[in-house]
Amino acid sequence: MRAMLLVNPKATTTNARTRDVLIRALGAAVRLAVEETRYRGHAAALAATARAKGYDVVAVLGGDGTINETVNGLLNPVNGDATPLRNEHADDPSAGRPALVVIPGGSANVFARALGLPNDPTESTGVVLEALREGRRRTVGLGQALWEDQSRYFTFCSGMGYDAEVVRAVEGLRGTGRKATPARYVNTALRHYLATDKRHPAMTVTGPGIPAARGVFMAIISNTSPWTYVGSKPVRPTPWASFETGLDLLGLRRMGPMTLAGVIRHILTESDILPSGRNLVQLHDEAEFTLTAERPVAFQLDGDYLGERESVTFRSTPNALQVLV
Repeated sequence: MRAMLLVNPKATTTNARTRDVLIRALGAAVRLAVEETRYRGHAAALAATARAKGYDVVAVLGGDGTINETVNGLLNPVNGDATPLRNEHADDPSAGRPALVVIPGGSANVFARALGLPNDPTESTGVVLEALREGRRRTVGLGQALWEDQSRYFTFCSGMGYDAEVVRAVEGLRGTGRKATPARYVNTALRHYLATDKRHPAMTVTGPGIPAARGVFMAIISNTSPWTYVGSKPVRPTPWASFETGLDLLGLRRMGPMTLAGVIRHILTESDILPSGRNLVQLHDEAEFTLTAERPVAFQLDGDYLGERESVTFRSTPNALQVLV
């Protein structure tokens, strides 16, 4: 079995010792090639190369951003191409692609933890090696976001509005050398709430068979649950979302402190119960829907800020990828 390991040396919790332990362990189990990512989009290019060269497995040591790039490289020849690579395995599209191995090396590691992997990279390596020995794989669906002439897959979530504004602010802090810790996200969200527009909702949700929902301030789109973690605490705004169903959405029509506090309290304490209230918009297990905005609004995908957009279509992509877990 041939495997390519992609290492993001700048990931939040990645260090030389973790990398060396992983290389030795994987190298003893498979024929291993190791590549370090050096710039934004590099993981996608390396993953596309691994697929083209017929590698059986692509492993990633990094955070959710590096994993997202890798997934897009496995599904598209060029990151951002709106047309996926053709796959002769019509019944199981994942069968024609290298399997993915995830070793958490970032701050939140949402995708890895949603798959049931330990948050510790050394412990996750042990789980992955066992999966390799036993041939244990899980086929997962992905989400796909399409805007203008671009497209990108996401593993766990996307968002438009306030949550994407927070992601943008944290990325700005990371650009000054600060780490993207859970505490930094929380503090940034609290500070940014005071500045965000809470009076003029911009977005409308539409889709096949979906009544139009207008006046939406922010929208969370989920491919699985949880949406994120605060330390060890899962945050579940869309608790019914899973890798085996379509996409879910939670939209807020009000951003007042009472509405927001009620939603936050619920998603932190009620793990399997949907939030409720007349100011919420909810979708579950949908194949496709579109968010349009009266003005450009912030847009994020798997915690990666992608600018301001006026229209984004979200699609579910079933059976997209095999993951060794």
